[in-house]
Amino acid sequence: MSEISAVIGLTQRWIEKVIIGLNFCPFAKREFERRSIRYQIHSKPDVESALSAFLDELSYLDEHENVATTLLIFEQGFIDFEEYLQLAGMASALIEQSGYGGLYQLATFHPHYCFDGEQASDPANYTNRAPFPILHILREASIERVLRSYPSPESIPTNNIAKARAIGVAELRELLL
Repeated sequence: MSEISAVIGLTQRWIEKVIIGLNFCPFAKREFERRSIRYQIHSKPDVESALSAFLDELSYLDEHENVATTLLIFEQGFIDFEEYLQLAGMASALIEQSGYGGLYQLATFHPHYCFDGEQASDPANYTNRAPFPILHILREASIERVLRSYPSPESIPTNNIAKARAIGVAELRELLL
């Protein structure tokens, strides 16, 4: 198995076991089963090339309507959570600056994800922890469509936090490996 295949395999396992298995995202299963998730690996650890790859993915999504979403996976670099957050902030700003505002939005996942004001040991952080640093590019139209048909979408984050805390760090860590 190539290194790229291994990274994608670990990411898909995380989606299956954590995101879908724990129902952290009630919309992920459909796209996972339809194979409409694009997994793009970036292996250069510098911000400039990462942002260039991010812009490439926005363009790719524009040209490929059959792809629902992209996971830009950083197999190297950005393991420091603060450095990753800076990258995510710049990527989010690029959406607006590049004329993609209203079309795409960003979700963030990281092996050391920690919500602002929370302890690193809080199980709630596992709702956004992943095997690799990931910038998840979502189509806003898709989000709006599924949220219209989902009862109480505003309760998803609160329910996920409660579920993660009930499961506990030990089991969540095991699922992430």
